[in-house]
Amino acid sequence: MESRLDYYAASPRAMKAMITLEAMTSNLSIDASLLHLIKIRASQLNQCAFCTDMHSIDARRLGESDRRLYSVAVWRSSDFFTAREKAALAWTEALTQMTGSDVSDEVYDQLRAEFTEAEMVDLTMAINAISSWNRLAVSFRQKPSV
Repeated sequence: MESRLDYYAASPRAMKAMITLEAMTSNLSIDASLLHLIKIRASQLNQCAFCTDMHSIDARRLGESDRRLYSVAVWRSSDFFTAREKAALAWTEALTQMTGSDVSDEVYDQLRAEFTEAEMVDLTMAINAISSWNRLAVSFRQKPSV
């Protein structure tokens, strides 16, 4: 499949807003390695090959191990992730897969046990941002470079 259009060229003003949101979420209270894990997981769920590839590469540059990256898709059954990371990944899945339903109290309580209120909002904004990027890349068929 070929790319459908270059969304940066098609609407520079809209993309400036996305870049501003991305810059904001990258400079909040959530550390970069955890941000990449949640971006990878949301991108996997949203079937975004471009973002999954990009954030895996970025995570490796920050020192993330291949074993942990390979295990993001099966994080629940992996011992490679901390309770904090698992809470963030569960929250990521709940928000990314939200289809008109509620986020469970169990997932919220896990998040609340590991994160401050400010961190919970910051994490939610980062998940919202990557989901928006995923929707751009998937709908316009942006592919990773081979």
